[in-house]
Amino acid sequence: MTRTTPPRPDDIVAAFPQLAPLARTATRLHPRPGSPSPRESSVGGPLLWPAAEPWPHCEGTHRVPAVLPATSPADVRLLRGIRAAARARPPGARSYTPQERAVLDRAGAGRPCPQGPVAMLAVAQLYVREVPDLRPPEGADLLQVLWCPFDHPFDRPWGNMPRTELFWRSATAVGEVLTAPPQPPAIQYEDYLPQPCLVSPEQVTEYPLAAELDPDLRAQVRAWSARRKTGAEPGSAYDGAEDRYYDWELSVAPGWKAGGWAPWSFTDPAPQYCRACGSRMDPMLTIATKEWRADVRSWIPYEDRAGATQAGATRDAVRPDSAAPTMITVGDGYNQQIYACPAAPDHPHAALLQ
Repeated sequence: MTRTTPPRPDDIVAAFPQLAPLARTATRLHPRPGSPSPRESSVGGPLLWPAAEPWPHCEGTHRVPAVLPATSPADVRLLRGIRAAARARPPGARSYTPQERAVLDRAGAGRPCPQGPVAMLAVAQLYVREVPDLRPPEGADLLQVLWCPFDHPFDRPWGNMPRTELFWRSATAVGEVLTAPPQPPAIQYEDYLPQPCLVSPEQVTEYPLAAELDPDLRAQVRAWSARRKTGAEPGSAYDGAEDRYYDWELSVAPGWKAGGWAPWSFTDPAPQYCRACGSRMDPMLTIATKEWRADVRSWIPYEDRAGATQAGATRDAVRPDSAAPTMITVGDGYNQQIYACPAAPDHPHAALLQ
């Protein structure tokens, strides 16, 4: 399960020594489909949850768009199994059988939106021994992340996303483990059920996106980036976006990760402050739709390069996108960025769509 990120294509600190003090480590999680146990770090895997402790439920209001009926976790797992079976058949024989088509049609009809509290879904479980960029409260060595599988409106103008809850605990203090947590009767989208994945944590060095640099340094970095990508191939990622070279390949790693810098995208950087004490919060966990961009491939680990989906390919019934192993989508393909209070990790977290 080892994953190794290639060295960055340029030594940005050699070009801009001013960036050296801004370096941060991040732990890329590299989730890949597997069968994790409760004693392992995972995405979408079983949690080391005490049998005597109530499973979290979301008490909010849940709605679904009329044109996109809700589904159920059981149906999602069934659909994914049917698609995997079709992919495993020889080329030319990958059509669905009549029985499979009947299941697809039934599941596509949807489920009614649940009334009342909704059981939350396990999103991630991370042991501090494997993810050193986590900052646990005293006595804790395990972070568990769950979310409500329905969109919730946030105090932001740019969209909704699932509401997350975080739980810190000591793994050694967990006695009997809950083996069959409750499942929600319906979820808003298939993409809100993470595919169980093992993780291969790897520390990398990051620098802030150009938008977070002071104006003078930002201008210098963008001008340098444009010079490095002068003459970009027409139609490539850098055709008309030459000044994004630093952002896309030298600063913030894509994909699931702990710590590091935030992956700002369609909004300007906005500091997050703790609601309990007012401290400026730090990026804690990135829940990502994609592990890499199809048209910017330098972050693809060496071990994944041979099978990486080529630019332009998307996940479908025949060929899943190798850059989306967790099979979730946040927003229209963005990230849910979770922030934590550095003064007290057990203070309420913040979450943004980025």
